[in-house]
Amino acid sequence: MPEKKFDVINLDPFPARSGGAAERRQRDADALRTIAEDAITDARTDSEIAREFISHGELGEKSIANTQKELFRFLTWCREEAGKTLRQLTVADLNGYKDFIRSPPPDWVSTTKWPRSDPRYRPFSGPLSDASRRQAMIAVKGLFAYATQTGYLRRDAAALVKHVKTASASRITRYLTPDALELALTVVATREATTPASIRRRERDRFLLTSYIHTGARLSEIVGANMGAFYTEGNGRWWLDVLGKGNKPRRLPVPPEMLAAFRQYRVAYDLLPQTARSDDTPLVLSSRGEFLVRITDEAAADALKAIFAAAAVAADQLGDADMAATFRQASAHWLRHSMLTNHANNGVQLKTLQETAGHASIATTAAYLHKTDNERHDEILASAGLGKESK
Repeated sequence: MPEKKFDVINLDPFPARSGGAAERRQRDADALRTIAEDAITDARTDSEIAREFISHGELGEKSIANTQKELFRFLTWCREEAGKTLRQLTVADLNGYKDFIRSPPPDWVSTTKWPRSDPRYRPFSGPLSDASRRQAMIAVKGLFAYATQTGYLRRDAAALVKHVKTASASRITRYLTPDALELALTVVATREATTPASIRRRERDRFLLTSYIHTGARLSEIVGANMGAFYTEGNGRWWLDVLGKGNKPRRLPVPPEMLAAFRQYRVAYDLLPQTARSDDTPLVLSSRGEFLVRITDEAAADALKAIFAAAAVAADQLGDADMAATFRQASAHWLRHSMLTNHANNGVQLKTLQETAGHASIATTAAYLHKTDNERHDEILASAGLGKESK
């Protein structure tokens, strides 16, 4: 069996070119003979139409990277496994790819993430979950739809391929209770700090934790903001502007605790407590070095994980093994779940939470509402003579 070649495929975004059909055919008649006369694309190859597709939408940096990854896998499969171009693929082929990524063969898998330029690179680190397969096929179906709409393809075979079905939980369960969040805040606020760098780190981490607790923002939304995104319109209400999925702007209410943590954090970096709308200093700063440098999403996630680890130790010392176990599982995204869950249970309208969270559907927001389940639980136990005090 010939060895698979996972050569680099250039999927860097570029603006769609504007040359007409006649010009394209003059440039490469053979490559374009199957493209419609009135096509509105300059793409001559499958990789070029993929690059155009990636450039087409207003995708964020992460969405572009994810789409590139999925289309690299798919186009490599087309070349190495199917031996076909996009216009040669059938519905059966595409369903075959959907099954292929469920459990890729060993020669497509490496648990080590080598660079794509490394000969040891493999497209997969293991089988894909149903949720990951669904996202992979969404990228493939999106490419086919775009290629058909622009005239690069005559028919959209992927339109006849059904989405991967995923089991969706009826309730969000990965969240921290108000008591757990209070303990985490206490742990980071009382962290020993004896050097300027450790003081900066403590105050930054306290601000980070406070921000995610109160806003429910996605990790990248706060890390990607600037200092000037904090502002008031003069009526006593403070806001934080962020860019959500698809570069959609959203403004988040800032409570007094978060504003106080923000100002104390700035002072630790020798900045004035107040800022201005024109301040383009990164909102989340590295605690090392002399320059004001933005940290990465990964560094912010690691900082929060370190707080959770310390909080787990504190919970153990308090004799709360359940809380300690929860902290050891928690990640940064749990803070988003926690904010939405706790506010939903406190009676905040789902429409308000939907707008704050940036959810496209209110059904997504409704998954955070546990209050009715808790009441049902208490009623059943009370009827059986097993009240809260007996638990």
